[in-house]
Amino acid sequence: MSALEPTKLDRPRIARDRSAADAKAAKSVTAKLRRAEFGDRLRSLMLAAPLLVLLALSFGIPIVLLLSRAVYDPTIADALPQTSQALRGWNGTGLPDDAAFLALAADLRDNQAKGTAYELAKSLNARLPGARSQVLKTVRQLEGAADKPPLEVMKAVPFWSAPGTWPAIESGTHSVTSFYLLSALDLRWNADGSIGKVPPEQAIFLQVFLRTFFVAAAVTLATLILGFPLAYLIASVPKGLAAILIVAVLLPFWTSILVRTAAWTVLLQKFGLVNDLLLWLGVADDRLDLMYSRIGLIIAMTHIQLPFTLLPIYSVMRTIPPSQMKAAYSLGAKPFTAFRRVYLPQVFPGVMAGSMLTFILCLGYYITPALIGGASDQLISNFIANYVNVELNWEMAAALSFILLVFTLALFGIFARILGLDRLKLV
Repeated sequence: MSALEPTKLDRPRIARDRSAADAKAAKSVTAKLRRAEFGDRLRSLMLAAPLLVLLALSFGIPIVLLLSRAVYDPTIADALPQTSQALRGWNGTGLPDDAAFLALAADLRDNQAKGTAYELAKSLNARLPGARSQVLKTVRQLEGAADKPPLEVMKAVPFWSAPGTWPAIESGTHSVTSFYLLSALDLRWNADGSIGKVPPEQAIFLQVFLRTFFVAAAVTLATLILGFPLAYLIASVPKGLAAILIVAVLLPFWTSILVRTAAWTVLLQKFGLVNDLLLWLGVADDRLDLMYSRIGLIIAMTHIQLPFTLLPIYSVMRTIPPSQMKAAYSLGAKPFTAFRRVYLPQVFPGVMAGSMLTFILCLGYYITPALIGGASDQLISNFIANYVNVELNWEMAAALSFILLVFTLALFGIFARILGLDRLKLV
């Protein structure tokens, strides 16, 4: 045996040394790969940083600021500092003492002098219907009756002695409030501190949310019924004809929603083309009132949303080889069985993606319901727009937007849970 050859006693030690060296080399390679990947991610992040900043400044921050107004309303608290101080020892039952009436009179005079009385009246009116006119009336009386004691002027107005007035004022003296979120769900705080339903004549928002989801579901189902066979046809015909059909589907998609909606206002008239076609086909015996109706709204929204449902389905169908169905037929499967067990499971991710996209987009429709829908067909977006543009009640608009966002995210979470985000095929 050569002197350079290892002995039997040295071989385990040499093997351990080699293993340690290999492990050290593997760790070194892994560390280098991680550093390289980190550098690539950092460079990608730096390239996308301007876009991320732009999205945060123009999209993220404004939305957060808007939604924060659903739980933050300092208008009453800022306008009634003396009243807030006087109500701190009030137990919330009955009427507060005369000091609270005097403090409210002083605050009303201060707001009139500052020019903020209308803002106070509008904010209090959101919590207590009819408060706007009473606040402005009291301000005028306090200003015109300077020789009368303020307490006498305040108690001469029955509104300030009504049972629900002072609880509403006291709740408004807190800047952070749940009033608007509860109101968006047709709920309110009761006198005993519990949460209860508002009176039936004031409960409107849950009905509007249900109407919005019903219309969105109906449009989604209609686009699926129309879009699935059309997507199957486009995926089955030769490429030249498929391109023509795709252009025909996308042609309305390239037109403004406002233009398409305006066109439907003409088509759906009582003496419009749709009624003429129904009479010619014998489907209807008399002309139907399709304008300002829910069926007309669903028809117009279906036309607008059809490409959003069809394209994800078609993008999945075109990847399925026709040989799979032929193989199923050759193995003895009937056409419906082959379609249900071979074709449909592969198309299902596209169906779910298209349906989810259409449903979520329908939740935010505003122009089409405003032009085609009737008074009982307005969706939640129309109410949000009304609170922003007409009522100038940003807090209520923020609360409705927040509830709609929560419902939309919950729906997206259900889709993701059932299907998995990695299986959604949007394009």
